Amino acid sequence: MPNAFDAIFIGAGQSGPFLAARFAAAGKATLLVERAHLGGTCVNNGCIPTKSLVASARVAHMARRAADFGVTAGPVTVDMQRVKARKDAIVNDSVQSLANWLGDMANLTLLWGSARFTGPHEIEVAGTRYTAPEIFINTGGRPSVPDWPGIGDIPYLTNESMMDLDVLPEHLVIVGGSYIGLEFAQMYARFGSRVTVLEQGPRLVAHEDADISAAIADILANENIALRFNVEHLRFARGPGDAIAVTATAGGQPLAVAASHLLVAVGRKPNVEDLDIGQAGLALDARGYLAVDDQLRTNVAGIWALGDVNGHGAFTHTSYNDFEIAGGNLLDHDPRRLSDRPTAYALYIDPPLGRVGLTEAQVRASGRPALIATRPMTRVGRAHERSETQGFMKVLVDAETRLVLGAALLGIEGDEVVHLFIDNMAAKLPYTAISRTMHIHPTVSELIPTLLQDLKPLQ
Repeated sequence: MPNAFDAIFIGAGQSGPFLAARFAAAGKATLLVERAHLGGTCVNNGCIPTKSLVASARVAHMARRAADFGVTAGPVTVDMQRVKARKDAIVNDSVQSLANWLGDMANLTLLWGSARFTGPHEIEVAGTRYTAPEIFINTGGRPSVPDWPGIGDIPYLTNESMMDLDVLPEHLVIVGGSYIGLEFAQMYARFGSRVTVLEQGPRLVAHEDADISAAIADILANENIALRFNVEHLRFARGPGDAIAVTATAGGQPLAVAASHLLVAVGRKPNVEDLDIGQAGLALDARGYLAVDDQLRTNVAGIWALGDVNGHGAFTHTSYNDFEIAGGNLLDHDPRRLSDRPTAYALYIDPPLGRVGLTEAQVRASGRPALIATRPMTRVGRAHERSETQGFMKVLVDAETRLVLGAALLGIEGDEVVHLFIDNMAAKLPYTAISRTMHIHPTVSELIPTLLQDLKPLQ
């Protein structure tokens, strides 16, 4: 007979442990199964470690700019082993804190191993079977690596294996010009590497508006990062010594690059293969993610999919919000839905991009009457005080309802200021709730009412 629980959680990312804790606190016998890492991508090789590295890279960058602020500093060098050690210590503290919390929890059993379904409400881990009327899948995702010619013959890196790197690449070549690739590009350029980004499309972060993409390209190019667009026919081979020979075409012209290190950053895919989902009758959507409804229920009664594996966000904050949605529905009798949350995220180059809602292109495609306002960061006092005036703000508003449709804040503190719009949109308040509110000077946020007061019809 299988071991019986009230609820089983497969995966300990940013949804599973927190919802499991709520079930355990409610007195339910709860099993949490994790294959390798507590905390998932965010804690181990995503947000926390990469932003720790970004912080080190920013210190190096600002130290080199010391003279701009009237400060005299000596030559700046970067000790990559100490940079990695700092990052590792931060990660280890986060993992240990989570382990201690879960280890002391009544009604919760933490089981290490890889789970697979043997039926709709039964799993097997290391030859032992477990059953529960409610099962929650939080297995996350992993880097996607295309089958390019020669890729299997060279030592390439992904965002995960980059976390083990404790040397400074002489020439880091990055395939992929979106979030992961660009954060690593700027980070390692600031550490002192020569960096080349190969983007297969015509511009960076292609789902953003063209003006945002162009501004991001300018920011990176100003830090001597080489950008190549419309890259096709990629091939890889071992070059002389330890070099990696990269050949391709860029805009139809031959391209040859010798890399000391290669980072593949062209997307991620869900961890579903090892689950044997066919035994449970679970359905995938057109992109290969577990299909869920507006309350995160799969097509099989009693099974939910949370976090990156369901394809609705693929961010730490969306995964954690999945926990809140499921917990509200199942434990609080509070009907919560995926469709209630505005789309929101950030790109952590420096300065960052904070984004919420629709892009300008999406608003135009909708055909609705809209208002738009933009403001360059050169007209923001805080940006001048910090000598960081790159980027601009943009907001779009429905001309009839006065509701904010979307905003893009590329500039100093844009990842924080965007929350003004996130809260406004979640509350479904007109833009005047912000534009008529007094903000504190001198901040970046104080310019948001001014931005909104300059709205004009979208032509």
